[in-house]
Amino acid sequence: MYLCRTFKNQFTSQKAPSSLKNTFQAGILLWWLIRYVTYQKKTVLGGLMKKLKRQDLFCTKCYLNGEWADAADKSTLNVDNPATGEILGTVPNCKTKETKKVIDDAHTAFKIWKKLTPKERGAYLVKWYNLIEENKEDLARILTLEQGKPIAESLGEIALGNSYMTWFAEEGKRAYGQTIPAPRPGIRPITYQKPVGVVFAITPWNFPISLVLRKIAPALAAGCTIVVKPAGITPFSAIALFKLAEEAGIPKGVVNIITGNAKVIGEEVCTNPKVRKISFTGSTPVGKAIMAKATCTMKRFSMELGGNAPFVMFDDANMDHAINCAIGSKFRNAGQTCVSTNRFIIQKGICDKFIATYKEQFPSLVVAEGTDPSSIIGPLVNQEALDNIESLVADAVAKGAKIVLGGKKHALGGLFFEPTLILGMTKEMRIYKEEIFGPIAAIMTFETEEEAIELANDTEFGLASYLMTTDLGRAWRVAESLEYGLVGINDAGLALCEAPFGGVKESGMGKEGAHEGLLDYMETRYALMGGIGA
Repeated sequence: MYLCRTFKNQFTSQKAPSSLKNTFQAGILLWWLIRYVTYQKKTVLGGLMKKLKRQDLFCTKCYLNGEWADAADKSTLNVDNPATGEILGTVPNCKTKETKKVIDDAHTAFKIWKKLTPKERGAYLVKWYNLIEENKEDLARILTLEQGKPIAESLGEIALGNSYMTWFAEEGKRAYGQTIPAPRPGIRPITYQKPVGVVFAITPWNFPISLVLRKIAPALAAGCTIVVKPAGITPFSAIALFKLAEEAGIPKGVVNIITGNAKVIGEEVCTNPKVRKISFTGSTPVGKAIMAKATCTMKRFSMELGGNAPFVMFDDANMDHAINCAIGSKFRNAGQTCVSTNRFIIQKGICDKFIATYKEQFPSLVVAEGTDPSSIIGPLVNQEALDNIESLVADAVAKGAKIVLGGKKHALGGLFFEPTLILGMTKEMRIYKEEIFGPIAAIMTFETEEEAIELANDTEFGLASYLMTTDLGRAWRVAESLEYGLVGINDAGLALCEAPFGGVKESGMGKEGAHEGLLDYMETRYALMGGIGA
């Protein structure tokens, strides 16, 4: 730090060096400054490496056609720890050249991979699953350091993501076709399933392991090859998965991971005819832009986009159980999930009791770095995320909302924000209309079942929703009236490998998980067999 101060003082002083001697001295200081900053970066990286059982899982390269590679021009992008602001490391800043080549290589590998039997492909997934399970502690640490969520949540994410591996390893064997009753003598109409081809998967920063595996598992089981582009701010945990894929012996070119300029890479992906499917999880505007750009090559799409989840609670609900669901559905990953409750819509007669009981839980929501065992809520992912929720709170207050708890940056500083409870949400406020993506619980009331349904559906989004009631008839009526792809009835744990996950309206298209998730990576072919004399 002395060198830093000296360098700054020399070049901010009114007596800045002008002679050759002083210029040389300044150059020496600059050289030492660069060395100091480089040393600091290596120290952070070294600290991470020392705490991993397997240091090789922290990798700063791309996995392209079975080789670990840098960008062609050697350029890199920094990756920060959101809890501290420290640089964890760098990843390659790949562009068009590398993207085109890896797509070509995946296309070549597809010709061989698709010919394996479902059982053979499933065996590779099981090997990969076992390696992930064996190394989950290291994977969780990498995930927490780059994303910020508590270690316990990281371990839970890995368990969920890995469940898709073994499930699709078996489901790949059940991609059945049909024998269709013949409409006339002498023919047999049949259908069968074929893999779509090369898949390009674009994954978000909030679940950088589970969403990678949720796309890879059905793609490989179906017989596709895949290229993954992880979010630029959370690439290391995804790259670590590919270290284990290599160890599992998956043939080269079948699974690939590329990092770099999203716009440049996306341009090539959308226009390259060898990419037959794009699977994207992210915001609705970006999803729409990808689809518009890619229509020229008539690709298949899976799109899991934005949400605005309502939490509808009726006066007959079990209060304690509903409170548990309200905590989990709101504060998991600091509220940074696509299925987080965005609007609490509580029946008027029980709202005061709900608020009083909900408030009692807030002291247990410990805000701390994700590596702290006591942490329940970690930091927001970056400054943009923090600025957004601060502006959402300010807008709500300006329009009449009341902050009961929280409402500002946490005392820890940085990207930490207090768990926040806001009353008096109205339709005019941004928190009613926009996806919050932060630890803010905003509450409004309703009186009748019809009003609750109207409020819940009053959004262009349709991903997740929650319904709390003990009335069986109401559960059926309201759930079927909610315009959402997912409805959690007295439960907030929506994601299951056995169940289809996906939204309606502007929350996207396609399904991940379940048999529907497998078929999203396959095409139905039809053949008419004639002349069989039957």
